[in-house]
Amino acid sequence: MPSIDPQEEWRLLVGGEWVAARSTYPIVDPYTTDPVGHAPDAGVPEASAAISAARGALDSWRSTPIEERCALLGRLADLLEERAPGWAALVQAETGSTVTITETLQVAGGLIDRFRYYSRPRSIDSAELPLAQGASALGAAGLVAAAVHHEPVGVVLCITPYNFPLTNVAGKIAPALAMGNTCIIKPAPQDPLGILRLGEAIVDAGFPPGVVNIVVSSGAEVPAAMVASADVNMVSFTGSTEVGRAIYADGAATMTRVLMELGGKGALVMTDDADVDAAVRAIATVWGFHSGQICTAPTRVICHRSIYDRTVETLGVVAGMLIPGDPTDRGTLVGPLISEAQRDRVEAFVASGVEAGATLVCGGERPDLGGWFVAPTLLADCTADMAVVREEAFGPVVVVLPHDDDDEAVALANDSDYGLFSYVYAGDLARAHGIGRRLETGNVALNSIQPHMEAPFGGFKMSGIGRDRGVWGLMAYSELQSVSWLA
Repeated sequence: MPSIDPQEEWRLLVGGEWVAARSTYPIVDPYTTDPVGHAPDAGVPEASAAISAARGALDSWRSTPIEERCALLGRLADLLEERAPGWAALVQAETGSTVTITETLQVAGGLIDRFRYYSRPRSIDSAELPLAQGASALGAAGLVAAAVHHEPVGVVLCITPYNFPLTNVAGKIAPALAMGNTCIIKPAPQDPLGILRLGEAIVDAGFPPGVVNIVVSSGAEVPAAMVASADVNMVSFTGSTEVGRAIYADGAATMTRVLMELGGKGALVMTDDADVDAAVRAIATVWGFHSGQICTAPTRVICHRSIYDRTVETLGVVAGMLIPGDPTDRGTLVGPLISEAQRDRVEAFVASGVEAGATLVCGGERPDLGGWFVAPTLLADCTADMAVVREEAFGPVVVVLPHDDDDEAVALANDSDYGLFSYVYAGDLARAHGIGRRLETGNVALNSIQPHMEAPFGGFKMSGIGRDRGVWGLMAYSELQSVSWLA
């Protein structure tokens, strides 16, 4: 992978121009703790300028034929296919993800595939057959027909997380742009440089000035001001439930529409006839897939008592095989966490579980590697009232609880503030499906951890509001308008 220039000057993208910010702040490699670069740190004036640019570009962009909008998305996908390998080193260094995760999900498949998917023009409008309606104070009797149109929401503020910054932003702006919205991207402060590199490709692909803007800031003042702006019509946010609450509050005065994918505490239910080895392979992704920094991870294992000891023992063996190491080494499966603060938070989280009575089967220690590592950690003998069971760690930590029957398993799985993604492993697929339908969660996978990438995605309860992906993504970034007439 090409080398990184820590001295490169980074700017904000506002109205098609690269604009200097009021100041900069350092972006640090989570493994080496060396600087990757200095990100532009915007203030409220720059954010306001980005909102004005997006508002100014909206009428022209929404009236551009969908075929032309989608053609630009396809051109962007082509450019990304050419250029993305060149920024793999940058994205790897700022996110701390392993080389494999970086190349396959950070700057390749997840990013490019989303733009390609939404580059295919399609209509989601519909027509209703004439309906016979009797006379009323509103009009004469007759046949009334209707058409249902999906219109752009307007200016969309896309606030992205640090775990998969590029993949996530593509999942937001691709359907939003296809629908005729204009966008402002506010990246997570920890790793915004790859998104700024994406901005270069957006400009070169030929998107009109102001259609996509990028505002980077290190603090909360700038995004709060943008959320509260009357000129922002929608906020699409992926991140913590705590921040989601703040966004909901900041946008309340202007009735700003929200799409939120928030925290998760994914339950994986194992029945007495579950394939233990297959379930363990799925659970181990918490440790080996970006070090558990993924909201859909199966971090809460609810295992039938008859296979409990075997499951815990097998998980302990697998955890011991996943050795943290240099994320730039292709043999490494477990890399660092994003920051020192997150490393310290996860360590405190594990310590609280042990103090509450959980058994530390393995992990918990700080590997002597420099950087911000937490070893793959397994806590057994957990109970539903423990904070380690109820709260999201967002790190390589798995907790295991026993159950005696399907009803208890469902009750334990549903005893959570979260409801994003859950899993069921059972020998009988019909049984697995029956359990899955009882789980209070937006997404369920049976005997697998593989999601369907065109199925609607989102959470119940404190895990979010709304759905996206596939055609549901187009719906998410549109407003419904019905037009009726006497047939």
